[in-house]
Amino acid sequence: MSTRAAALLRKPGQPQRPSLLELFFDLVFVFALNRVSQRLVEELTERRIVFVEAGETLLLLLAFMVLWFVTAWVTDLYDPQRPQLQLLVYTAMLGALVMAVAVPQAFGDRGLAFAGAYVAVHIIRGLIIVPILRGHEAQRRAAGVFFWFSLSAVPWIAGAVVTDLARGLLWTLAIAIDCAALLLFYPAPWSRPTQQQWPVLAEYLSERYRQFFIIALGELILTTGSAYSDTSFRHVGPATAFAVAFVTTVLLFRVYLFRAGQLLPEAIRAAAEPPHLIREAFLAHVLMVVGIVAVAVGYEIVIVHPFGHTNTAWIVVVLGGPMLFLIGRALVEHAVFDRVSHSRVIGALTLAGASPFMILLPPLAVAVTAVVVLGGIAASDAVHARGKPPERPHPPNS
Repeated sequence: MSTRAAALLRKPGQPQRPSLLELFFDLVFVFALNRVSQRLVEELTERRIVFVEAGETLLLLLAFMVLWFVTAWVTDLYDPQRPQLQLLVYTAMLGALVMAVAVPQAFGDRGLAFAGAYVAVHIIRGLIIVPILRGHEAQRRAAGVFFWFSLSAVPWIAGAVVTDLARGLLWTLAIAIDCAALLLFYPAPWSRPTQQQWPVLAEYLSERYRQFFIIALGELILTTGSAYSDTSFRHVGPATAFAVAFVTTVLLFRVYLFRAGQLLPEAIRAAAEPPHLIREAFLAHVLMVVGIVAVAVGYEIVIVHPFGHTNTAWIVVVLGGPMLFLIGRALVEHAVFDRVSHSRVIGALTLAGASPFMILLPPLAVAVTAVVVLGGIAASDAVHARGKPPERPHPPNS
C-alpha cells in the first residue's frame, strides 16, 4: 500500500467534527446563495420572469450545491489536516467566489468565468488526488469522480463560448451529468461503487449537511435584512413583512431540527446501507436549500412591495419555497424513520391548494399564509412530542 495514499486517507479515531477550515469555506456560500437569490429577484421584479430565466437561476444554484457537497464528501473521505486537502479546500473556496461574482452575468459575458472556475475546481482536485492514491484501492474511486467531471467539463466549457439558447442547453446537459454521477456515486468502467468504497463518518457528514442548511438560513437572514434596511422604518408594511420573514426563518429552523434533523447521524450509523441514506439526505437538503432560496427571494419582494397587486410569479416563490422545504424535510424524515408525518404532507398540499386564490390578496397576506402553515406544523410537532419518550431512528431496511 502506498504510504502517500495512506497518509491522505482519514484515519480511524480522527475527530468527526468539521474543522474551522470547513466552516471558513462555508462563508463563501452565504455570498454565493445571496448572488443567486438577487439574480432571481431582479428577474421577478424587472423582467416579469419566464420559465427559461427561472431555469437558468436553478442551474446556477445546482452548480454551487454540487461543488459544496462534493467538497464535503472529499473532506469526509480524506484527512483535512493534510496540506494537499487544505489546498483543495482553498481552491474550491476561490472557485466558488469567482462563480458567485460571475452569477449576475453568467448567461452573458461572464459565462466563461463561471464555467471555467467550476470546472477548474473539479479538475484540479482530480489531478492532485488521483496520483497521490497510486497503489491504493481508493484510487479507482477517485479516478471515477475525475472521469465524470472531465466528461461534464466539455459541455460546461463549450456552453461558455456560445450564447443564448445553446448555452442553456449545453449547461443543462453538464449539470445533469454532474448530478446523475453524484447520485450514482460516480460509477466508472473500472470500478463498481460499493459500500466499502464510500466509507461514511456519520457524525461528520450529517453535521456538514446541517451546516449547509444553516448557510441557507443565513442567506435568508442576509437577504431580508438587507431589503428591510433599504426601506423606511416609518412604514408599517415593510416592518410587518420583515417581522413575518423573521418568524418564517425561526419556523423553518424548528421544523427542520425536530427529531429527524437531530437524529440524522444515528440513522446513518444504523442504516444497513449508509450510502443509500446519504443519497436520500443529499436530495432532501438540495430541495430544502432551493426552497429556502425561493423564500428569501419572495420575502425580499414582500418587504419592498407589501401591498398592492400580487404577481403570479411572486406567489410561486413565496409559497413554492416552503412547499419545496416541506418535501425535502419529508425525505429527511423518511430517511431517519422510514415514514412521513401527515403534517408535512397536509402542509404542502395546503400551500399548493391555496396558491390559486392568493392572486386576490396583497403580497404580505401571501407571506402570512406561509407562516400560518409552517406554524401549524411546528405546533403539531410539539403536541406529538409532548409526554412521549424520545423516538429512536429506524432507517429503511435497517
